[in-house]
Amino acid sequence: MTIIAAADGSALGNPGPNGWAWYIDDDTWAAGGSPHGTNNQGELQAVLELLRATAGIDEKLIIECDSRYVIDSVTKWMPGWKRRGWRKADGAPVLNRELLEGIDEAIRGRDVEFSWVKGHAGHPLNEAADERANAAAKAYQQKQEPRRGPGFVKAEGAGAAVAAAAAVSAGAETARPDAGGSTPSGISDQRPAATTRQAAPAQTLWAEASDLLEGLDAPAADPVELHLVLSAEEHARLQDRAAAQGISLEEALRRLI
Repeated sequence: MTIIAAADGSALGNPGPNGWAWYIDDDTWAAGGSPHGTNNQGELQAVLELLRATAGIDEKLIIECDSRYVIDSVTKWMPGWKRRGWRKADGAPVLNRELLEGIDEAIRGRDVEFSWVKGHAGHPLNEAADERANAAAKAYQQKQEPRRGPGFVKAEGAGAAVAAAAAVSAGAETARPDAGGSTPSGISDQRPAATTRQAAPAQTLWAEASDLLEGLDAPAADPVELHLVLSAEEHARLQDRAAAQGISLEEALRRLI
């Protein structure tokens, strides 16, 4: 089986209130954004959120994007940027490095391919992702909470469902104007003709800390009470992560440790 998903971003003003969204079908999608960011940051954030949400799946993942910048950054330019210490050929620092590093880590060991689609041309998945990304950007513009979506649910065992969605900062890295720009069910057993990348066959799976202690006789350490002061932006990012995973803020913070 192959999972086909669309990832898209939106920015009102570019930079301005921005949004991101990934979409597989009406029951499997997620969206978010930030008060200030660029369109490219929204596009990259959507890909990163999709990769993290689907971490640990065995299926091949096809990501449809209408952004050449995103596809070329990940499949063509990133190896050279990394060799040069995240600098472009002219020596200038790579924009949106934090998001690109996150994608580089999240895609490692995954069977992932990118397929370019023309935006606003009637592609069902792309249109659905674009609609949700734009709605998220408008929500931030109006200082409202965006619709987050149900996230990604992976069936395990005898029909049990385990939420696998994960989110990183809804506010992508501090916005900087950059030159690039963006120029329904998504589950299929057909391999698209237009693909740009196939990662190595090895897989990286997530595990809870308790899984790593399985079979050990040593008693658990006494819990440590921690008091943490967060800025409003940090608190919003943590809320985004918790909402995408369907867990409490406390549990979201614990999973970061």
